[in-house]
Amino acid sequence: MPTAAKLVGAISFTFLAFIISTMIIPLMPEGTKAEYHWVLNCIVALVCGWKIMGPRGMGTRLEALTGGITTAIVAYLGATFLHAGTKMVMLSLRKIYHGPVEAVKAVFEIGFEWTTFIATPATVSSLIVGGMVCGWLAWIAGRKWG
Repeated sequence: MPTAAKLVGAISFTFLAFIISTMIIPLMPEGTKAEYHWVLNCIVALVCGWKIMGPRGMGTRLEALTGGITTAIVAYLGATFLHAGTKMVMLSLRKIYHGPVEAVKAVFEIGFEWTTFIATPATVSSLIVGGMVCGWLAWIAGRKWG
């Protein structure tokens, strides 16, 4: 059932994903096509904000802040996994991998490689502080209109 906390959580985490996406595009390796990365990141953050943060926005302030951090990290990990999976499919279409196990292993290798590029102090702190702010906004909406 839609609530104000779910709506505000979804919108605020989508906005946070857009900000973080614009921060990480210059950090990506040379030759990476990052034209549509922000779209997938925003979709993942929208779903995470609705499903994870929305129900936690009705609890206490501490639950909202920690729920915001949890939601931000889950959205980051989910988007990274989807991007790595997409890259793996593109490479597997070129017959790079010798079997399905090697392809699945490559998803984690690609995700870890990208994390080493984009996990700077600025992006990590923006993710954590932004998650807390988004959680706080969802909590306020849940208390006021919930």
